[in-house]
Amino acid sequence: MRRRARAPEAGFTLIEILVVVALIGALGAIVLSVTQGGLEAARARSAAKDLVAALRATRAQAVVEREAKVLVLDLERRAWQMPGRDWVELPGGFELSMLTAAEEQVGEQQGGIRFFPDGASTGGSIELRRGKALWRIEIAWLTGEVRMAPGSPR
Repeated sequence: MRRRARAPEAGFTLIEILVVVALIGALGAIVLSVTQGGLEAARARSAAKDLVAALRATRAQAVVEREAKVLVLDLERRAWQMPGRDWVELPGGFELSMLTAAEEQVGEQQGGIRFFPDGASTGGSIELRRGKALWRIEIAWLTGEVRMAPGSPR
């Protein structure tokens, strides 16, 4: 009498399933951390671009209306205001710092960048930071040109 060997049953063991689930969880955590960093950088870049647009619009107003115009920054509120417009506040989690001419500073937490009718400005620099993402905005005093570039932590 011959006995037939049983064919192995198809399927996965519990250990194999647990290993696959653990691998999927680890990959998900990695993707989430990379995405969060990229999302943080994108939000910082977007906020910096909005501020650059406001600075350029203030410069254009000064040239068109032939009178000096000031964009005011409030570091404590993390906000800025164009001439004749409402305050624009940065979303939570942002830090704002500024270097400007002494005559444009209004206290320790508020100051401005003044643009003149010929397009020149008082010049200065502004930094927006959110987490590890840093953007620097440079305003040339002679030409009033506004430039933005990613910064490196100091």
